[in-house]
Amino acid sequence: MSHTAHIRSHRKPRRSASTIAMRAGVAGGVLSTLAVAGASGSANAAEPVTQTLELPTLTADLAAQVAQSADVTQQAAASYQLQAERDAAAAKAAKQAKTDLAEAKKKAAEAKKKAAEAERKEAAERASRAAERTTLSASSDTGSSTGTSSNSSTGTSTATGSAAAVVSFVQAQVGKAYVSGATGPSAYDCSGLVQAAFKQVGISLPRVSQAQSTAGTQVGLDNLQPGDILYWGGAGSAYHVGVYVGGGMFVGAQNSSTGVVEKPLSYDPPSGAVRVL
Repeated sequence: MSHTAHIRSHRKPRRSASTIAMRAGVAGGVLSTLAVAGASGSANAAEPVTQTLELPTLTADLAAQVAQSADVTQQAAASYQLQAERDAAAAKAAKQAKTDLAEAKKKAAEAKKKAAEAERKEAAERASRAAERTTLSASSDTGSSTGTSSNSSTGTSTATGSAAAVVSFVQAQVGKAYVSGATGPSAYDCSGLVQAAFKQVGISLPRVSQAQSTAGTQVGLDNLQPGDILYWGGAGSAYHVGVYVGGGMFVGAQNSSTGVVEKPLSYDPPSGAVRVL
């Protein structure tokens, strides 16, 4: 204890009960305030809990909408892809059709070309066969010429009138050249010779052998008369013509190898005959 503690004036005054009570009240108020603030804070802290509990529900709805939107988007994408595939298939088909058409045209042209070549080849083969027959019969004609002088080009024909004029004309052309498309007077093809012969008696015949083979009345080969037109092939599709001069003989512009000749029917038997005189 201080050495002055026994002196009253030097002692510290004691705190009164009212001061202590006041201070206790102030402390209590502060504590109450803190308690109220704490309670308020607790109440305020509890409110987010309620909101947090509602958040999953909102999130689930949003997720469902997003999923539905994704499905719609996927379906649209699939539809666009399908349409694109269809368009691509149509374009491919159109391109293939164009290619097929071009190929068909090319094949048609090739077929036409081959047909023309086959026709030319056939004509050449016919001419070659005719030339061979001419060669083979030349020797036999030489041996039998004395026995058939009445049937040769220097013999006397039984034709009269217009037929005699036709026969005389074609026999006068024997030995002249064969030229395809020629109508005289120095060269002939088969139908050109026949047309020129009948022109001498005022009869106008068609230019080609096919038409000449139907120009008159069809007659049998066993009933021929001088001046009848002989044809080889079908009537209307003949490929060669000549003139019957009587005595089993005919005159025709055969081919480029023989030219215009007079031969027996056995040399190249005709298919038929027509009569225009």
